[in-house]
Amino acid sequence: MDVPTPEEIRRFKATVDVPTAGRCWGLGRDASYALARAGRFPVPVLELAGRLRVTRAAIMSALGIPDTPDTVTTKRSS
Repeated sequence: MDVPTPEEIRRFKATVDVPTAGRCWGLGRDASYALARAGRFPVPVLELAGRLRVTRAAIMSALGIPDTPDTVTTKRSS
């Protein structure tokens, strides 16, 4: 299982399923659902329309991923 890169996480939809969110911490499907059911998932899990979902914003915040990629700026000399 590959852990998604910060850029891949930025491209997630506003909410993702529990297994997709779990991959961000290197968790498999079963472990992700077990933690969610036990209330021990790394971020809040929402039940929307009968499905367990996690927000992209919560994942990014927990992992310390900024909303936009860091950009290198150079100061121009006049």
